[in-house]
Amino acid sequence: MSAARVLETADEAVAGIEDGSTVLVGGFGLAGMPFDLIDALVRQGARDLTIVSNNAGNGDVGLAALLAAGRVRKVVCSFPRQSDSYVFDELYRAGRVELEVVPQGNLAERMRAAGAGIGAFFCPTGVGTILAEGRETRTIDGREYVLEYPIRGDYALVSAHRADGLGNLVYRKTARNFGPVMATAAGTTIVQVGEVVPVGALDPESVVTPCIYVDRVVAVATRTYTVEGAR
Repeated sequence: MSAARVLETADEAVAGIEDGSTVLVGGFGLAGMPFDLIDALVRQGARDLTIVSNNAGNGDVGLAALLAAGRVRKVVCSFPRQSDSYVFDELYRAGRVELEVVPQGNLAERMRAAGAGIGAFFCPTGVGTILAEGRETRTIDGREYVLEYPIRGDYALVSAHRADGLGNLVYRKTARNFGPVMATAAGTTIVQVGEVVPVGALDPESVVTPCIYVDRVVAVATRTYTVEGAR
């Protein structure tokens, strides 16, 4: 069985992420966002990144900090604009970042397809909208579908609740969100957890992401992030 490397710091965990990489970033708003890994990525300095996430950042923390640092070329997400997405808004309006909007279910399924080795699939979401313009469609059993391709990442940054020494992961409630599918869809999966426990300490029935999908793990102190009101 493959075992993840358990590292001492978030900076070690993100070392080697190259310019131009596609990085899958877990999180649903602030829930489940790997803040420490993102902060380390800002320090690491990789540029021209394509970020795949549910949102395009909140306030000045997490993805918003990475965007503000000028490290992101393109964002692929479902909800780019919210009351506190002012960093992304300013960059997008200035033409300094590209955007690809993907419906939330399609986003999850496209990453799941990448992890499952599925070459492409047909989905009804988006049919008849600008999101389907120029795309292949097909009528199946009287319903129109649009062809979707997998989203693969060079890296995934994921936050989980606990890991064991091999890298098996358990999540906490809604913080689980995109973490499991992103872990399967990336060439290298990097995970921050609140605690690394001994092998055998996790109930096997509770393990959501097996260690075979995890490459690097770092334990970080639990911190609470809040976002100030929109500007």
